[in-house]
Amino acid sequence: MPETQPDVWSNQRLLEWTTDHFKKAGAESARLEAEILLAESLGCQRIELYTRYNEVPPADEMAQFRAWVKRRAAGEPVAYIVGYREFYSLRFDVNANVLIPRPETEHLVVAALEAAKDYDGKPLRVIDVGTGSGCVAIAMAKHLDRESVIGAIDLSPDAIAVAYQNALKHEVDGKIKFFTGDLLEALPAGSNPVHLIVSNPPYIGHQESDTVEDQVKNFEPSMALFAGDKGTEIIERLIAQSVPMLLPKGQLLFETSPSVMDACVNLVESQDGLELVEIIKDLAGLKRIVVAQKS
Repeated sequence: MPETQPDVWSNQRLLEWTTDHFKKAGAESARLEAEILLAESLGCQRIELYTRYNEVPPADEMAQFRAWVKRRAAGEPVAYIVGYREFYSLRFDVNANVLIPRPETEHLVVAALEAAKDYDGKPLRVIDVGTGSGCVAIAMAKHLDRESVIGAIDLSPDAIAVAYQNALKHEVDGKIKFFTGDLLEALPAGSNPVHLIVSNPPYIGHQESDTVEDQVKNFEPSMALFAGDKGTEIIERLIAQSVPMLLPKGQLLFETSPSVMDACVNLVESQDGLELVEIIKDLAGLKRIVVAQKS
């Protein structure tokens, strides 16, 4: 967007210019991102832009929009710029301390809620390992029996702070207990076994770092992305720790990358006390979620 603007920069013209600018910068969802930034700067819903095409934004809103466009063109994710991301039809506050929730992870929520049906609506005990923004734990808390309790764990105190604020925002803080620490070791000694353990753990190996998009690698927290050289190191530990923390027939569900899926399946099948139930594909047809059960 030129610093010296013509007399008329309507919302429509701003969207057209910004979409083209983002495309040149390599953005895959250029139009959507332009709309999100403009709507946020104007304090309106995206749908309202279509009825306000001919309006010219006030100077303050224009300045805000221009600053955000520069940040996005430099690679910063839109979610961090506006401070939120939609996930499972809920809005979650996010910042650079947490991974940005992704559509693929919604499959983990769906699978966990499906597994919960095996208990006929009874109150459940659930653990979300690597909760980040809290999106998985909170989405589940909104749909589980009101007596169910979820433990949300993260190694980062800053991530736990974000998750707690999101739980307050969605009024489920009474159903979620937060723990800071390393995987299931964060739980107090003598904690009761649980029905479900869910996780979206780090699963990118450092040897794959060159394949990660710059906007992800440069802006999102590395501790939430990378796991050793192979990408399965944290998952291997989680699998082993899950067995004593699951009730009989309890389930472990975790997200992983298609590139390490075979290795993850081998880890599950070689773990005493666990058996593979299924592998769930995402909307792109890629193997994404592993479901295992305590035998």
